[in-house]
Amino acid sequence: MLPKVIVHNSISIDCSLTNFEVNMPLHYQLAGSFKADLHLVGSNTAKIGMEMFFEEIPEETKADFKKPGKEGKSWAIPDSKGILKGLLHFLRQSEYCRDVLIFISKNTPKDYVEYLEKREYDYYVVGKKECDLKKVLELLNEKYGAKTILTDTGCILGNLLMEQGLVSEISLLVHPTIVGKKSYNMFGNIQKNLKLKLANKKILEKQYVWLVYEVMNRLSC
Repeated sequence: MLPKVIVHNSISIDCSLTNFEVNMPLHYQLAGSFKADLHLVGSNTAKIGMEMFFEEIPEETKADFKKPGKEGKSWAIPDSKGILKGLLHFLRQSEYCRDVLIFISKNTPKDYVEYLEKREYDYYVVGKKECDLKKVLELLNEKYGAKTILTDTGCILGNLLMEQGLVSEISLLVHPTIVGKKSYNMFGNIQKNLKLKLANKKILEKQYVWLVYEVMNRLSC
């Protein structure tokens, strides 16, 4: 069974995801309002985020080789190419993440699989060359009881989910700015038309607009 998937992003008026200052408190306040059971995160976005916001990644400790016992929401990350090898302990240490669930393919490098096994990460093979995102979602629903999944990690993963008809809702926090030539369009890689229905709209802090659309032509459960 497919869970409800919400793509939540902060954008400029011209749909850029980057090159403007995001109101992070408001962004995460709205993300939290969906009460998602689990977060789906793109491997590229996770890596870029770590490199962008932190000068250096801390070294692994003995504790990083064991599953943490803390509370919170887990992050599910499709990473068939092993992009996050050597970096996952940083996410495991984060106060915002209970632990990391990794999805790989049959073509994933063996050294990455060994890396995951030595550190007791839960990982699943879901695809031959790339991760089958439909299988990822079905597994998260069946094995982890995730009925609502939220992703707010940029363009690549969100566009793939939308292209494959796996998104239930699109949530947009529109910022009062136009990026122009440097804009990085959130929907730039989508090839097909998506039929949407406005489900919610609010003006926040007198200048931000929050729009929530229901995707009409998504796959059925």
